[in-house]
Amino acid sequence: MTELDESNPALARAFALIRDVPDYPTKGVLFRDITPLLADAAAFASVIEALAEPVTDADVVVGVEARGFLLGAAVALAARVGVVPVRKAGKLPLVAASREYQLEYGSATLELPAGGITQGTRAYLIDDVLATGGTLRASCDLVEQAGGVVVGIGVLLELTALGGREALGDRAPHALLRD
Repeated sequence: MTELDESNPALARAFALIRDVPDYPTKGVLFRDITPLLADAAAFASVIEALAEPVTDADVVVGVEARGFLLGAAVALAARVGVVPVRKAGKLPLVAASREYQLEYGSATLELPAGGITQGTRAYLIDDVLATGGTLRASCDLVEQAGGVVVGIGVLLELTALGGREALGDRAPHALLRD
């Protein structure tokens, strides 16, 4: 069952643009494609405004590879804070921290660029989808390994059946849509 705030028609319209792509990237995985939402200026703006709302005491937004870059940069701009990307391994010239983690369909490694997070930096993480929680958990670990403090997590869509919220421990993500 999809849970969303029916009192915000702009968000409801934005969520209707998310399309399901079965068996991608592997058989049995239902991929949520946000490309149509990103391509619609009004829908994109409504999502960014809603994601930026809880970013009140952060110094930076951490955008998680790769669609989290798009959302995170826009949220950072709306919240008037800096943005730091979390990248796949091998994409950064200088790495502050690296973390391997499990996906719902395999494993991967994420890296945090050197100089983006320093001791005490307050970081609000943004990603598009919370599935099993591995990616966001690894991203939180990276921020903390670099000396930062995770002050919040925001996602466009939480896939509740995959239990990602539990993987984040006491960090309660703010999800615009729960499915």
